[in-house]
Amino acid sequence: MRLIFLGPPGAGKGTQAKRLTDKFGIPQLSTGDMLRAAVSAGTEIGKRAKAVMDAGGLVSDDIVNQIVSERIASADCSKGFILDGYPRTVPQAKALAENMAAMNLRLDAVIELKVDEEALIRRIESRVAETLAAGGTVRSDDNPESFRKRLAEYREKTAPLSAYYSEQGELVVLDGMADVDAVTRSIETALEKASA
Repeated sequence: MRLIFLGPPGAGKGTQAKRLTDKFGIPQLSTGDMLRAAVSAGTEIGKRAKAVMDAGGLVSDDIVNQIVSERIASADCSKGFILDGYPRTVPQAKALAENMAAMNLRLDAVIELKVDEEALIRRIESRVAETLAAGGTVRSDDNPESFRKRLAEYREKTAPLSAYYSEQGELVVLDGMADVDAVTRSIETALEKASA
């Protein structure tokens, strides 16, 4: 099973990916984790990424695409994987399709969790309040203003992927505002249809 999860920050992608990795024994691949692993392993592409990051630059699509391509060719991805946070742009999606085709792999589904943004912001506000009330600390970017910026950035950069994958006939849109278990069930149903 090879999946991509789309959806804005806070949509529940991480929660659902964890459930699927536990159930199917396939890895959840996040770009940040893949970059850090390539850098720490000292691979050729990892060295290139490290040089860019050390200089304070953004790692290019070329480097990210190569790191993802190498990662999905790993033995632990032989039964499948879940991509979370990649692709972020249509050019990355096209590169992923080319790389997968070269490996004789195909995506089973691209699942987008649709959410009500205002409800997400209320969720963040209540999570922050609960954390503070419990005596915990919150991340500096865990506030409604930062979250609104992240949502706007998501809409601008990543939302075009929805149209792209819809045109490819691979997009499955699900209600991310439903109860967590209901979302899991709808994902599993979508995957059964995709593999049928």
